[in-house]
Amino acid sequence: MSEGDAHQFWTALEKLPRPTLKTLFSDAARLTRYSTTLDLPGGPVIFDWSKTHLSPEVEALFGSVAAAKDLEEQRDALIAGEKINNTEGRAAEHTAQRGVGKDTSVEEAEALHARMRMLVEAIHEGALGEVKSLIHIGIGGSALGPALAIDALTREGAKVAVHVVSNIDGCALEAAIKACDPETTLIAVASKTFTTTETMTNAHSALEWLREGGVADPYGRVIALTASPEKAVEWGVDETRVLPFSETVGGRYSLWSSIGFPVAMALGWEGFAEFLDGAAAIDRHFIDADLAENIVVRAAFADLYYTQVRGCQTRAVFAYDERLKLLPDYLQQLEMESNGKSVLADGSPLTRASAPVTWGGVGTDAQHAVFQLLHQGTHLIPVDFLAVKTPGHDLDPAHHEILLSNCFAQGAALMAGKASDDGARAYPGDRPSATILCDDLNPATLGALIAFHEHRTFVSAAMLGINPFDQFGVELGKAIAKQIEAGGGAGFDPSTEALLSAAGIGG
Repeated sequence: MSEGDAHQFWTALEKLPRPTLKTLFSDAARLTRYSTTLDLPGGPVIFDWSKTHLSPEVEALFGSVAAAKDLEEQRDALIAGEKINNTEGRAAEHTAQRGVGKDTSVEEAEALHARMRMLVEAIHEGALGEVKSLIHIGIGGSALGPALAIDALTREGAKVAVHVVSNIDGCALEAAIKACDPETTLIAVASKTFTTTETMTNAHSALEWLREGGVADPYGRVIALTASPEKAVEWGVDETRVLPFSETVGGRYSLWSSIGFPVAMALGWEGFAEFLDGAAAIDRHFIDADLAENIVVRAAFADLYYTQVRGCQTRAVFAYDERLKLLPDYLQQLEMESNGKSVLADGSPLTRASAPVTWGGVGTDAQHAVFQLLHQGTHLIPVDFLAVKTPGHDLDPAHHEILLSNCFAQGAALMAGKASDDGARAYPGDRPSATILCDDLNPATLGALIAFHEHRTFVSAAMLGINPFDQFGVELGKAIAKQIEAGGGAGFDPSTEALLSAAGIGG
């Protein structure tokens, strides 16, 4: 089918009747159809999309768009390691890092993982002396993933205390080094190109801290995580402590590669392997399940329904588990850097809405901050709730019962609303939400959650016809910043010139 066919089906979607959620639930089979439990390596996970406006009619038309856009062929090309990142002439092989993909790419990933495992286990066994702390320096995908995984999975203790530093603001690095002893600390420098300004500046300062702390060979305390190993060696890291990853693994998809080194250091290799296994289980579901039963595709269809049909400009994500408080931050980059585009993969203009603004927080805190707008504001905002059946603490079970009760109550209230003659106390209802309920939060479960969102993002991109694997939009501001740093800060607009002058920069 053609692009014209896809446009025809999008138009048909826009013209469909819009029954309320209450009306949709008059179908006794709705919950069975739109709530699916997957038995995953980390335990069962419920994916409940029944409180969205999906219906058989909506899904049928989305299936037609998917056929017109060759969704299944695009999925197969992703897994086969074809060069689907056309603007950069590369494949996108993050699934190969967890054992699902082109045979040669999987073999390469396994070899690099074996190298990383040897180093991780050697460090744990004392090969580099006593190691109590690791300062992991990166930015973007090199930092958000490790920060999420470590915060979520090591609250009961870690083999090595990991401090993730991303911001160029020296306050971030200073806080990390104040918590560490230079004699028992390693530095991980994570950069695909090993040229990222923020990362390399922080790395230089960390080396100086080691030197000032009496470490005779600061470079001997550095582990490099990069797709440019020759640059790491040139910078001063011994090749035995360079952990490479493939050029075909993008930054925001790189947690499964050597960028996951700090996660393996904190959890031990067994935990990191479980993390990979959980993600691989979602890969297999995405590949094997029919589109009509595919939880990844269903979630993407709902996302597209709200952006393309209902005109929603944002999507909210609320984790009702303190251990997942960094998940909304992680998803912001994954979804907005991937799908925040204005052109199709062939370079022609994108004439539909692209990715919504992803935002969110942690429950129950968010209820007292932003839920007023969700319930009674004029914006329609689809919401994802994430919760875990098993608590992550040993306090009175009432804590967790109240937490989960609030999570489920919010979804129910958004859907049902409440009429009142007093407008200030009226709730319109018919506001959509989806809920993911994990039996337990462990490495495999977290791996599955992240992989689910990766593929959900990919399906949305495929349906729109955009390339989710480049990110040229982040480059312009960085290039201008380098121009200013090099003393070439003249010729800007009057506002920027005044700000530079007021800050004493450039001239």
